[in-house]
Amino acid sequence: MRIDVLVAEIGSTTTVVNAFSGIHTDNPSFIGQGQAPTSVFEGGDVRNGLNGAIYDLSKNLGVDKIEYDHMFATSSAAGGLKMTVHGLVYDMTAKAAKEAALGAGAVIHKVTAGKIRRTDIKEIKEIKPNIILIAGGVDYGERDTALYNAELIAGLNLGVPVIYAGNVENQEEIRLIFEDTNYKLYIVDNVYPKIDYLNIEPTREVIQNVFEEHITNAPGMEHIKELVNENITPTPGAVMEASKLLKSHLGDLIVIDVGGATTDLHSVTEGSDAVNRILVNPEPVAKRSVEGDLGVYVNMKNIVSLIGKENLVEEFDFDIDEVMDNYLPIPKTKEQMSFVERLTKEAVLRATKRHAGTIRNVYGASGKSKIAEGKDLTEVKYVVGTGGALTRLPQRVEIMKYICEYNKNKDVLFPKADAKILVDNDYIMASLGVLSKKYEEASLKLMLKSLRLEEEKKCILD
Repeated sequence: MRIDVLVAEIGSTTTVVNAFSGIHTDNPSFIGQGQAPTSVFEGGDVRNGLNGAIYDLSKNLGVDKIEYDHMFATSSAAGGLKMTVHGLVYDMTAKAAKEAALGAGAVIHKVTAGKIRRTDIKEIKEIKPNIILIAGGVDYGERDTALYNAELIAGLNLGVPVIYAGNVENQEEIRLIFEDTNYKLYIVDNVYPKIDYLNIEPTREVIQNVFEEHITNAPGMEHIKELVNENITPTPGAVMEASKLLKSHLGDLIVIDVGGATTDLHSVTEGSDAVNRILVNPEPVAKRSVEGDLGVYVNMKNIVSLIGKENLVEEFDFDIDEVMDNYLPIPKTKEQMSFVERLTKEAVLRATKRHAGTIRNVYGASGKSKIAEGKDLTEVKYVVGTGGALTRLPQRVEIMKYICEYNKNKDVLFPKADAKILVDNDYIMASLGVLSKKYEEASLKLMLKSLRLEEEKKCILD
């Protein structure tokens, strides 16, 4: 069987392939999915997982062989895209650099503000990042910190890509610092060129390009580019691309992905004018947060602890200890299903609390006034669920609706009660994010089909 496009999502434990046809027509279609263990943690070759997933797809479609014209890929294998980020002031340049890295799909292992210390150098060596991002100083402002940090990092001889996204005045000196080293240097526009202005999209784009160029850490990944004839993107970065595409056609939204190890939340919204007027620090339009303690399988016991085991015992009429002792990645029994739904509800609420901003009172010489801190989600029109939990659990819609009805006191900047709940029913959002780099219109149509937005599709595309 020959198809137009195959998109592989290569994870650390599972590889999924999604097949699409009719990409060049007015009616593209999602025709099937296959999956297989990636085996990277057992020292295996990720090609085995990819080939296994393609074989599983062929079985699901009832054909002997799958052939394709184009193949894209997303990857979070070998721990994803490990980065360290080094800026000047945490709430300014360091935060801007961090937002750029997270939005590109990186896993941030360390953020420093100010001059790097000996203890920081030790940690960077232990982390062995895939990419190092150096920022610092508004354009034509402070110069010394970024140059000092660059000198120390250059002396480590780590041989990884380095991105400089700081004060424009430093660019020539940064080039000289890394000129005779084993690093590959990328110079990008400043992520924080002036006070209260974020410019993270150029850095985000370069991070994704660097990831694709240097994705060789997991066993067999050096061969994946031989199989893939299109883009390779970090999986979370692909979800962000899909989120931004949806926002441009539907309006402000958030996308929540509750996984076994983490809960990711992507928001694409400018926020309200009222909140922006009292916002203390600028926030990016497209923001991603990763909550590494809120996975419903790997971190199950942590979420139980956050809820309180005694509270769960009161909530349920079954033996919590027995369910926990026999807990599976995919729930099988009614009790396991109810349990994982409760964990997912907690993960969604806590991830949204950490992502969203708050309004609080401050007192000064002129009396009480209000300020806002963090991301404003009050203008969000759609809450989208993707990933295993929020596309497969029976109570997935009710779980997401809960966060829209949570803000009774109006003190957190959550989505409002009238936000519409959508589900990525085909579980293809990451695949469509990377596919959209070449086939934007087809990707949008496929996304709207998966979200069951047939009426909106007609309005948008007519």
